[in-house]
Amino acid sequence: MSTVRMAAVAAPFDRDVEGDFARIEKLVAEARTEGVGLLALPEAALGGYLANLDGDAEGPPALDPAGPEIRRLAAIAGDLVVTAGYCERDGDRRYNSAVCVTGDGMLGHHRKVHQPLSEDASYGAGESFTAFDTPVGRLGMLICYDKAFPESARTLALDGAQIIVCMSAWPGSRTNPSADLAEDRWKRRFDLFDRARALENQVVWLSANQSGGFGDLRFVASAKIVDPGGEVLADTGVGEGLAIASVDVEHALETARRSMAHLADRRPAAYA
Repeated sequence: MSTVRMAAVAAPFDRDVEGDFARIEKLVAEARTEGVGLLALPEAALGGYLANLDGDAEGPPALDPAGPEIRRLAAIAGDLVVTAGYCERDGDRRYNSAVCVTGDGMLGHHRKVHQPLSEDASYGAGESFTAFDTPVGRLGMLICYDKAFPESARTLALDGAQIIVCMSAWPGSRTNPSADLAEDRWKRRFDLFDRARALENQVVWLSANQSGGFGDLRFVASAKIVDPGGEVLADTGVGEGLAIASVDVEHALETARRSMAHLADRRPAAYA
């Protein structure tokens, strides 16, 4: 049975890691009540994101991927597959990272590769995209600006990812922001990337995002689930909440790729 009930989160997270864990416990409990098997939390769910993108913001606490916080996240996940973003410590380097866990431990890990504006003043950059197997199917993870580059999701799809989870702290426009966040041009870009990446790779796409505000940033929320045809199955809009949908993943991919198979019909020699 390949039907997976999945949820993408739009919620606020900040420097209060204990408060973040309390929010995560509540979200996991709600998801479990809804019969969810895969829950996607936003970028920087443990410790919050940067207060601005000007290169002078103090970052969140840096955590060891083998440390107690990630073990605690896994324990909270229990029988769910949970993805979440955090600030990773590796020696004297910090990375904007994401982890996928169940109660059995870590299943996958990703360091954000693409860094917008002055994010590189706070974090090192990752160097790869790799899919991995989970109880809900083969998964790939991206973080925020990674999804603006078609190669990111394509690499995961070619590595067999059936589901791609993109975790974001995606804000509204920095210049000429709209008074109505639903009409913000950066929100439109956020939504377009979600639908395009799902459609061009014919994968199931979960997009989680921060909501509310932090520092100078006002996040667009808009957590959603997109099917392999680029259709939005569930969406939180610009508010906090859970976007929940049930998808027969294998059937959805098979149906989407039956006649127009974007991955199989590629002509790599023509792209040099």
